[in-house]
Amino acid sequence: MAAPGSVSAAFQEYLQHLGLQDFPCGFGSWNKSRCLDARRSPWAEPAGLEEAVPPGEETPEALLELLRDQHSPWALPPDCSPQERLLREVAALAPELLHGSRVFQAVKSLRILDKGVEEVDEGLLRFQQLEELILSANHISRVTSAHLPRTLKVLELCCNAVDDLQDLCARPPPELQHLGLGYNRLCGPSQEKHLTVDFWPNLVSLDLSFNNLTDLLELVSQLSTLQNLHILLLQGNPLALIPTYRGFLVDSLPKLSILDDIHIWPEEREQFHGLARQPELIRSEARVVVSIGEMKGLPNPEAFQQLEVGSEGPVITYSYCVTYEFAEGEQLEDRGSPEATKIHQSPTVTMLDVDSSAQDTGGTTSHQEPAATEEPTARSAKVFATPGQPWADTIDCSYRKEHVAKDLVGLKSYLEAGTIVSVVEEKVLSWPVDADTQENTVPNKKEGQELKKNGAKNKPVLVPKNKQKKKKKQQQLELRSDPPIRSTLGTTRVTLETLLATEDLVAAVCDFGILIPEKPPELPVVEEKEVKKGKDKSKNAKAEKGSLASRKTAATPAPKVKNKDTTEVEEGRELQLVPLTVQFQMQLLRWPLSTQSHGSREDSVMCPQQK
Repeated sequence: MAAPGSVSAAFQEYLQHLGLQDFPCGFGSWNKSRCLDARRSPWAEPAGLEEAVPPGEETPEALLELLRDQHSPWALPPDCSPQERLLREVAALAPELLHGSRVFQAVKSLRILDKGVEEVDEGLLRFQQLEELILSANHISRVTSAHLPRTLKVLELCCNAVDDLQDLCARPPPELQHLGLGYNRLCGPSQEKHLTVDFWPNLVSLDLSFNNLTDLLELVSQLSTLQNLHILLLQGNPLALIPTYRGFLVDSLPKLSILDDIHIWPEEREQFHGLARQPELIRSEARVVVSIGEMKGLPNPEAFQQLEVGSEGPVITYSYCVTYEFAEGEQLEDRGSPEATKIHQSPTVTMLDVDSSAQDTGGTTSHQEPAATEEPTARSAKVFATPGQPWADTIDCSYRKEHVAKDLVGLKSYLEAGTIVSVVEEKVLSWPVDADTQENTVPNKKEGQELKKNGAKNKPVLVPKNKQKKKKKQQQLELRSDPPIRSTLGTTRVTLETLLATEDLVAAVCDFGILIPEKPPELPVVEEKEVKKGKDKSKNAKAEKGSLASRKTAATPAPKVKNKDTTEVEEGRELQLVPLTVQFQMQLLRWPLSTQSHGSREDSVMCPQQK
């Protein structure tokens, strides 16, 4: 009996799923007469069989109709493989050919996907005609080459847990033409030595995508020995983030036809000609540019709070910025920022390394949430922010910052998890400075006049009351500010996984959508027809109206902004959804840097089909 979790056990379940011994397949009274003639070819149409069919036995046409009709309960799903259809038709017409161990001789392609397989056992050796073995989306960590049939030409192990190639390369199938190891856990530099012509002399296609390979120079030196290699997939590896990655591979492997699912055209080879002889350009680092454009939809704070300067309340100023997270650690190089916690205000770029001009809230770190799968793991991230700007209907952030990432594995995990983009509001309360605390001179209280001596005539001089009020008003205009109050208006996650594939630019319009309380209803105002004619009464009416307006303004609180998932209603006031959008871009710079550092994808290397 096959061990649980092995390929043999999964194959037995596969046979039960096909139902090769059940009606209308296999041995039974429905085709007993045909099973007696083992010499009959299962693919030949029997002639004159209707007369020889005993009563109660199904005809071959009826059995095949039950297998092929989409409305039949025995029909296979439309996405089944051609081999599955062939096996069932053979089992219906000549079940003796698939009886017992003979079924292993008839299988040339075996596809066992997402069945929890953990072991490639020696039971596979019974498949003496097997040419294609697909074991994707399982839990295989080791593959022993001694358990693989020597007739294999295709071996697909995508989406498993393979982290070492030593056992696979001990005695690999000599005729193997395709090896698929994408989405596994291979990491360098010990694995590159197993990817040479000594182990895979006939390899035409190799998939190593989305592993953790980092040594581009060593990998290329080993792959260059595979003289028949025409298709190569390396996207998703940390080494694919290096700016010169594609150009170096194209120039180093002249027989390569397709790299990362993109055809290599002669024009591209000509552009990258000679790059293979310049290994000094292959630096183990990546360059990422973050750009933030317009911010639209911010609620106007003046619509909720309109306090005047004076002792009645503080002067409130607002500023807004956009923050985003970038991978923290040794991979983040910031030569232009000697102080990690210093906030930089200039939005222009002055150097190729991490831009010292961007606002860097380096003292704040956060942790990214892990993805749904085991990888990527949670990694800490550093928060960067655009310079704060006052409110406007449209705020042009004009932000551009270039990051140099040296930890390519950490950068890959960061791109898999995505970045967090937020809109932050900063509120500053400024209070009038008390005049008594600024000067020891106390104004005279006698009818608002102050006694002052004249130095020339030595006579007391009366200071008019209006000048005294003017001086007092100037003292009140001197304000003291409280520490800023920061609040997050909206947060969203931007997906960056496409930067690990063939894309080099992610452009997104982040739509936060925030909830703010609706404006309170207008207070009743005395109608004009109720006011009698006359200057004095007209003035009284205006005074009363102004008093009501001032009371309404004083009663209006500052807005409490909430995320769009909030359904709370405050003080009987309903919340309204306000769209808030931010233009966000992240670009992975490719070689040549001079043509792509300006954000123009048209200047990059593209094949004619892409253009």
